[in-house]
Amino acid sequence: MSRVYAIANQKGGVGKTTTAVNVGACIAEAGYPTLLIDTDPQANATVGVGIDRTRQPGLYQVLLCDAPIEEAIVETGVGGLSLLPAGPGLAGATVELPRLQGFEHRLRELIAPLRQRFEYVLLDCPPSLGPLTVTALVAADRIIVPVQTEYFALEGLASLLETLEKVQRQLNPRLTVAGMLLTMHDARTRLGRDVEEEVRRHFPELVFDTVIPRNVRIGEAPSHGLPVTHHDPHSAGAEAYFELAKEVAARG
Repeated sequence: MSRVYAIANQKGGVGKTTTAVNVGACIAEAGYPTLLIDTDPQANATVGVGIDRTRQPGLYQVLLCDAPIEEAIVETGVGGLSLLPAGPGLAGATVELPRLQGFEHRLRELIAPLRQRFEYVLLDCPPSLGPLTVTALVAADRIIVPVQTEYFALEGLASLLETLEKVQRQLNPRLTVAGMLLTMHDARTRLGRDVEEEVRRHFPELVFDTVIPRNVRIGEAPSHGLPVTHHDPHSAGAEAYFELAKEVAARG
């Protein structure tokens, strides 16, 4: 049975796209057919695997123009990793989607036939709790929440968890939290250590053991259209994502 993960946090710049791209690459290269779906109008996940952000059909055309989803899926340079790009116009979906009856279930229904083809589906969500994120949460089985180890790390998590509870209660009772992922971590600083301790104290059962360090190779990789695991597979960032992928698979 395939597993659908949403990578979500309404805060921007916390490592959602980097996590989606790199976990997807690691799982795919371990031999599991994987689909990355870019639900963010910024299309950073699309660019991060070397696909032009203007490529279409994309998710916008699939969600709102009835383009066949199979025609929108493209292969990436990573063996076993496919992509459903954002597609031009996706920003307009935040206005257009709510006009459709039952729009919250649309992505889940579109993904359903793909569960036979892909063992893992990863949804890279926008930095908001708008309609696109809601459709991703309804489509997902589990959610991974990246949390940057900075002063405001816990800010907004209460709103996100409240939204998750509403989605679970009203739209998707099977949705669970796979884990919270500490990102951009600098263990050399007192702040970094204090924030990690605080997050683990608040959510002791949810935080992944793996921590993603602040690493220059992670920042460089998207400009090359590559996951960091391909850009520099021996870097600290790549090694951390390899470990995270193992932990995600182990948690099921």
